[in-house]
Amino acid sequence: MRPTPKHKAPELQFPLIDGNEWNLKKERPEHFTLIVFYRGLHCPVCKKYLQQLEELLPDFDKRGVNVVAVSMDTEKRARLSRKDWELKNLALGFNLDAETAKSWGLYMSKGIKDAEPDEFSEPGLFLIDNQSEVYYSSITSNPWGRPYLPSFLEAIDFILDKKYPARGELV
Repeated sequence: MRPTPKHKAPELQFPLIDGNEWNLKKERPEHFTLIVFYRGLHCPVCKKYLQQLEELLPDFDKRGVNVVAVSMDTEKRARLSRKDWELKNLALGFNLDAETAKSWGLYMSKGIKDAEPDEFSEPGLFLIDNQSEVYYSSITSNPWGRPYLPSFLEAIDFILDKKYPARGELV
C-alpha cells in the first residue's frame, strides 16, 4: 500500500554520500521535507531534474523545506552522479533497498540496457509535513511526468499562505 496524504509517512533511512545517515524520523523542517526518489546515474532525465533541484535549493530553504534525493544506486554510482551532474549542495542518498522503495509505492523496473542496474525504482516525489505526515505525493512509472519544480515552489507558497490542507484519499 502506498503512502497516503494525512497519514504518517513510512519509515525511511539511508546513507548519504557525505558520510551521514539520513532518517525521516530525525527531520525537523520548519514546514516540509521534500523527498525526491530518482532512478539513478543511468537516467538523463534524472540528471536534468536533480540539477534543477540543486539550483532551487535556496528557494526551498527560504520556504522552510528540507530537501533530499535518493536512489537505489550504489555509493560509487551516487558519487559519480554528484560529480558528473555537478550536484554540490543537494543531500544525496544511495542504497535505497527495494522493500523500502515498494513501501513508498514506487514502481520498480528491471534494467534493459547495459548502463542500467538490474533493478531500480522509478521516480517519486513526496512532500512530508513537519509532523511526518504525507502532504503530497507524485509517483511515475517512467522517467518523465514529474512535478515541474518552479511551479512546485509556487504551490508551496500557496499552501503556506492559504494554510491549504493535504488532500486525497485512496478509496
